[in-house]
Amino acid sequence: MIFPVIERKHGFSEAKPASADAVLHLRRRRKPLIILRCMLELRLHGRGGQGAVTSAEMLALAAISEGKYALAFPSFGPERRGAPVQAFVRIDDKPIRIRAEITEPDVVVVLDAGLLSIVDVTSGLKKNGIVVVNTKSTPREMEPLLGDKWSVATVDANATALETIGVPIVNTTMLGAILKVTDMIKIDSLEEPLKHRFGARAGQNLEACKKAYDRTVVSRRKHT
Repeated sequence: MIFPVIERKHGFSEAKPASADAVLHLRRRRKPLIILRCMLELRLHGRGGQGAVTSAEMLALAAISEGKYALAFPSFGPERRGAPVQAFVRIDDKPIRIRAEITEPDVVVVLDAGLLSIVDVTSGLKKNGIVVVNTKSTPREMEPLLGDKWSVATVDANATALETIGVPIVNTTMLGAILKVTDMIKIDSLEEPLKHRFGARAGQNLEACKKAYDRTVVSRRKHT
C-alpha cells in the first residue's frame, strides 16, 4: 500500500508517494488549544478501501493545526479491498518517538461492525479505554460482542453519510464520533485537512462529521 507522507512547513504541501512502511509525522507549530494529559493512542479497524488510513491522516493533520504533535500510519503489509486493515494515530503535546504499531490503544474505532465477528478489536485496549463502533445498535446492545469491560460509543455512520454526503462512505463521518468521545481536538480543526483532501466536497464531509458528533451515543464504564 502506498501511503502519502505530507511535509508540512507553512500550510499544506503536496502529498508525496512513499513506501508501505512510511509514516505521517507532523510537528506542532503553535500552542495547543486542548492540553493532553498524556499521549493519546488510537487504533482504527476497517476494511480495505473504506478509508481508515484517510481518517487517521485527517486526525493527525487537525491535531497539528492546533499545535500538537501527531503520528499517523497504516498497518504494515499488503492491503486487499474488503480485507480487514488497521490504521494508527498518536497525538501528544510532546514530540513522539515511538514508531511501532499500537498494541495498547486508548481508543478503538470500528468502521465496519461486521469486523467484530472476525477481528478481536478490543485486543490490548486499556482498562479505561473506549470502543467507537459504526452501527445501528445502542452501546448496551453491543455488550454481547464487546463485553462489559470498556466504555462503548455507537453511531449509525452509514445512515449519516448517506444522508449528508450521498454515499455510505463513513471514514470522515466517524471522525465526529471519535471527537465526541475524546475531545482531543476541536471539530472545526478538521475543516482545512478536509478541504485539502476533498476539495469541493469538504463541506459535506465536515457536515457529516458534525452530525455524527451530535448523534453518537456514549456509555461510560466506571472503573474502580
